[in-house]
Amino acid sequence: MKLKYIFLSIGIMLTNLIVASNFETDTFKTSSNKDVVITFIKHGSLMLTYEGMHIQVDPVMMFADYSTFPKADFILITHEHGDHLDTKAIDNLTKENTRLILNQSSRDIISKGDVMKNGDKLQLKEDIHLEAFPAYNTTEGREKFHPLHRDNGYILTIDGLRIYIAGDTEDIPELWDLKNIDVAFLPVNQPYTMTVEQAVNAAGMFSPKVLYPYHFGDTYVNLLKTKLQNTDIEVRIRKME
Repeated sequence: MKLKYIFLSIGIMLTNLIVASNFETDTFKTSSNKDVVITFIKHGSLMLTYEGMHIQVDPVMMFADYSTFPKADFILITHEHGDHLDTKAIDNLTKENTRLILNQSSRDIISKGDVMKNGDKLQLKEDIHLEAFPAYNTTEGREKFHPLHRDNGYILTIDGLRIYIAGDTEDIPELWDLKNIDVAFLPVNQPYTMTVEQAVNAAGMFSPKVLYPYHFGDTYVNLLKTKLQNTDIEVRIRKME
C-alpha cells in the first residue's frame, strides 16, 4: 500500500513538471551561482522557482490550471482586480505552510494572508528578501484604476538577484529610487498601466539589466526593443499578453 502512494506521489510530481514545462522559462544565476527559474504564465502571472521553493505571483485560473502546478511556498498578490486576485487559484496552490502576501484591499476581500503596504519589508527566508513598492496611476482620469497607496509592486532579492515585479502602475517618480535591478517586469497596457513611451521612460529611470514587458494585451511591445536598443537594457519578449 505504501508503494502505491509513493508511485502516486511521483506521478503527481511528474505531471506538475510536465505542466510547468508547457510555459516559457528563463533561468538567472544568483550571486552564489544558484538558479532562479522564472516561468512566464500569462498577463501578470509568474512563477519563480529557487532551491526547490516556488513563488507564485498573481495566479489566476483564467490563465492556467493551477491545480496542476506544484504547491507554492509563497504567493504574492499585487492588488484585488480579477486578473490578479483569484481565490480558486490561491486555494489550488496552498499547502499547510504556504505564506500568502497581499495588499490590504485584497485581504479585505478574501480575509486571509499577510498584508504588506508600500515600503514594508519582509525576510521570507535567510536568502530571500521582499519589499512592497508603490504601484499607481498618475495620468489624469486614470487615477481611479490604481489609486495611490493602495496597490503593491514587489522587489524580490533572491541570494543577491534583484527582481522587480511592478504590478499595475505607470512611470511613477518612485522608480528613480530603484537600484541594482537585474530583472524587471513592467506592465504595458494602456490606458490601465503604461504606454510604450511610459515604459521606455520607466526603464530609463532605473536601468534594469533585463526588461520584460508583461500584462500587455494588444500593445505592440516589440517597439520597446527598438526604442531601447542603444541602451544597456536587454528587452526580452515573452507570451505575457
